[in-house]
Amino acid sequence: MAKRDRQPWRFLEAYHGTHFKGEWPTLPELFRITVSRHSSSRCFSRFDPDELFLTYQAAYEAVIRTAEYLLTLGVKEGDRVALTGKNSPEWTVAYLGILFAGGVVVPLDYQLRNEQLEDLIRFVESKVLFVDEEKYDELAASGKGAVSHRISLSKEKPNYLLDLPERKDVPLPDRDEHDLAAILFTSGTTGNHKGVMLTHHNLVSDCYLAQANMNIFSQDVFYALLPLHHSYSMLAVFIEAISVGAEIVFARRLSIQQILVEMKRGQVTMLLAIPMLFNKMLKGLMRGVREKGALVYGLIRGLMALSGGVKKITGLNPGKVIFKGIRAKLSLESNRICICGGGPLPSSTFRRFNQLGIDFVQGYGLTETSPILTLNPIDHYKEESVGQVIPRVEMKILEPDDRGIGEIAVRGPMVMQGYYKNDEATREAFTENGWLKTGDVGYLDDEQYLYLTGRKKSLIVTEGGKNVFPEEIEDHFQLYDEIEQIMVRGYVKDEAMKSEGIEALVYPSYDHFEALGKQRESDYSKEEIKERIDQIVAEVNRDLAPFQRIERTAVLDEPMEMTTTKKIKRHKVGQTG
Repeated sequence: MAKRDRQPWRFLEAYHGTHFKGEWPTLPELFRITVSRHSSSRCFSRFDPDELFLTYQAAYEAVIRTAEYLLTLGVKEGDRVALTGKNSPEWTVAYLGILFAGGVVVPLDYQLRNEQLEDLIRFVESKVLFVDEEKYDELAASGKGAVSHRISLSKEKPNYLLDLPERKDVPLPDRDEHDLAAILFTSGTTGNHKGVMLTHHNLVSDCYLAQANMNIFSQDVFYALLPLHHSYSMLAVFIEAISVGAEIVFARRLSIQQILVEMKRGQVTMLLAIPMLFNKMLKGLMRGVREKGALVYGLIRGLMALSGGVKKITGLNPGKVIFKGIRAKLSLESNRICICGGGPLPSSTFRRFNQLGIDFVQGYGLTETSPILTLNPIDHYKEESVGQVIPRVEMKILEPDDRGIGEIAVRGPMVMQGYYKNDEATREAFTENGWLKTGDVGYLDDEQYLYLTGRKKSLIVTEGGKNVFPEEIEDHFQLYDEIEQIMVRGYVKDEAMKSEGIEALVYPSYDHFEALGKQRESDYSKEEIKERIDQIVAEVNRDLAPFQRIERTAVLDEPMEMTTTKKIKRHKVGQTG
């Protein structure tokens, strides 16, 4: 196993004073350094809907044209410029172009309703909008959004980004690393949209410091699967890749079949995704193994356990050879590392991927921290943990209970400047002595590995005074094919005593029950589906502590609303009675 470089950013010393002057480069300075090192290497690539391959030099030229064009439109240093659209090379060129022009990039979720997008555009006072073909006409260059200029991310619409004219002799501004680089809007799962303000220093420091827990190389190929407006994908895919000169292959849609084809064709080495996708991949794979019969299934599971044990104890990885054919079914032949973030992952998923010979790790962070705070090193991973605290992050537990569990608080160079135009929310986010309160609850071990137990806001206090974190219980259901969504929460059992019970809202996988119905040649009734869900809840309850057990279950006809990273919006789910 390759030895991990504890300070992979040391190469920057050769560029200090010539390419940048601060502690860290700005994002434009970072990109210029990479172009000087890897000008002919592939930078941004896509296969669908048309093929497009840009080298670092070609991408740089497109970025400069974009920046010069923005300056001719009147964009000044510190102006906010909105960007919304599906993942694409054009999206990343626009992002960098805004920064090279001295602007502040405001990436917006393209799944938001038009009126929500217009409200956010107006809120940040953006006069220029980069937008893809689906919303180009809908977000008109007048009216509520009040943008003066639209630039298309698609050749199907006028003013296409990659066809912008060259503007010679337009000087580009120099920006300081502590200048604002981006405003990222996040609603999370429990609140309203807030604009997180991140500087170049925040983003670049987090990019390089995270590499102390993870070796990445210019030969790597990242797969941009999750929406790039989200901080996890923006930093851990986009900015990490351009910091080392790696290639990014852009996915256009979350279709498992297309993902597998593109990963194989692009020879992807770095796959970053959310728990839902990894769980689906694993469930599909293990279902195929199970269909080969009990003997084969038992043999494979035995070999997996042996492989995982050897890897954990010795650092050797026999699963890479033993399960090469199985990994090929997931298009992971060229894969070097899978990274999971954006939500809680069952330790069983983490363990099985590693048993199959895949270097599978998970991390933790939030938009307010650029976002990476912890990463599980592949040479010393802990399956129950979301990773080891990265360098220069200070982390502590506020008001820990007798198990050492409490709210996680952090300080470090990646922590945000505050919320845009919201001083009250900024004050509430920090302690009096400057620690950011994450809202997440967990504990640290003696090696600075973090273990999450839940969200502070979703805490349930039971009749016996026990604290229960719904996420801990929900994790037990992630590998059941019969369940599409589950949300565990408290309900009032006794108004007078203010005591809570525990309930589960379940949206079944109706597709799964339909497939089972075809096998037995009769459809599953609602009563039968409810009966099976109750059986699963009873199975899980047997593994839980008595105070954690689910007391009542509601089966839903409609799915619960989710965030972009597929977390249920808890505040949007109504009462069940």
